Amino acid sequence: MATSGLRRSLFYFLLLSLLLFRQRSFGVRVNEWVDSVIRMPSQKEGGEGVGTRWAVLVAGSSGFGNYRHQADVCHAYQLLLKGGLKEENIVVFMHDDIAYNEFNPKKGIIINHPQGEDVYAGVPKDYTGKQVHTKNLYAVLLGNNSAVTGGSGKVINSKAEDRIFIYYSDHGGPGVLGMPNMPFLYANDLMEVLMKKHKSKGYKEMVIYVEACESGSIFEGLMTEDLNIYVTTASNAQESSWGTYCPGMDPPPPPELMTCLGDLYSVAWMEDSETHNLKEETIQKQYVRVKSRTSNYNTYTAGSHVMEYGDKSIKSERLYLYQGFDPANANLSDNSLPLQPNRMDVVNQRDADLLFLWQRYERSTEGSEEKVAIRNEMTEKMAHREHLDKSVDLIGRLLFGWDKGSNVLGAKRPSGKALVDDWSCLKSMVRAFEEKCGPLTQYGMKHMRAFANICNEGISLEVMSKACEEVCGRTYKHGILNVASHHGFSG
Repeated sequence: MATSGLRRSLFYFLLLSLLLFRQRSFGVRVNEWVDSVIRMPSQKEGGEGVGTRWAVLVAGSSGFGNYRHQADVCHAYQLLLKGGLKEENIVVFMHDDIAYNEFNPKKGIIINHPQGEDVYAGVPKDYTGKQVHTKNLYAVLLGNNSAVTGGSGKVINSKAEDRIFIYYSDHGGPGVLGMPNMPFLYANDLMEVLMKKHKSKGYKEMVIYVEACESGSIFEGLMTEDLNIYVTTASNAQESSWGTYCPGMDPPPPPELMTCLGDLYSVAWMEDSETHNLKEETIQKQYVRVKSRTSNYNTYTAGSHVMEYGDKSIKSERLYLYQGFDPANANLSDNSLPLQPNRMDVVNQRDADLLFLWQRYERSTEGSEEKVAIRNEMTEKMAHREHLDKSVDLIGRLLFGWDKGSNVLGAKRPSGKALVDDWSCLKSMVRAFEEKCGPLTQYGMKHMRAFANICNEGISLEVMSKACEEVCGRTYKHGILNVASHHGFSG
């Protein structure tokens, strides 16, 4: 037996030596053959080491002013498809109101870079429109066909040896992520789903990328190291993330497009994946590159802190295990790439929709009804923002005193501690506010920390409701904002 094993080892050694000797004549084809045939058992495609690759891609917004989120997700789909992931194993959530939107000058086309190709063609419409909600998302992640309503019915039927990649792009706030249909996603609910998936042995390892303001707060103090999940987020628990490739920036989008094409963190990881051999690049290398680019090369006033959570041992793995491998990138190396892209122009995520409105206003005919309507829409949005800011501030002063209110509402918990102790309380406080003061909207997500701190201070729902009534009951008029067209957090 020992002699037989020795002969077999010697045979493979001689074969490999011959192939390497002939590499100069046969080039990359030999490399590919060696890579596919003589591979460590843990690296075999389709074997125990890799299993099936699954992906869930979520654009959590709607409207042309949020073009970039669906562009991000469509781009991610094309990248994974080129990497060899099967369409049946990629589940896409997007409202799908961008490609044929009245403001899209090239119907049926979405781009994620000023000189980029169409990323919309071929993207499956798994869950669109009213089907894009948390209930469907959670059912898909858990592989629960019976809990899905509408859509393609596609779910993540993953097994214990499979790997899952999740990418989410949208607005966010402390402890929450946006969805185009209520209710929005709360951190504790997502964590509960991920723990159920782990308990059911529904995957070997999972990697999650999240693009949103305060996205670190979704996992801070909640994501443990024993779930075999590694997470990176566009920002820490206390800061905004950033849109890019917007009108007036360098490089600008095509002149006929009046909106931002992408998000800083998102284009950073996707453009990195497209320009590297993912069988060579580790998750750690991508994290370092994306962290640098998303910080705008350490100019954090126009960038954010990319964070990481969970099982950091996964970082040593090759990216192809999650994103696949594009054969066209087989010969790419760090030496063949630019040392560093230029610093990016950006806009705060929460102001990108105003930038879109301003572009429309600037390009509309002077004195036209259209220009007046756009001006009124901008005025309405700004008035509601001011209403939200002042209302939250006044509620805090009523609850904690005129001098202490702002400090209590804005208090940040120590690193490693979750946003709030009682998530049910947080949801109740948000409902109480919206009932009296109107919808928070995607802008108002930034006030979630204030509501969390009201819970952390032990304020009862009854007292909170009275404070909201006192501040907003007599002064808030639904005419300030078209409530029917703006979603809140209550569902």
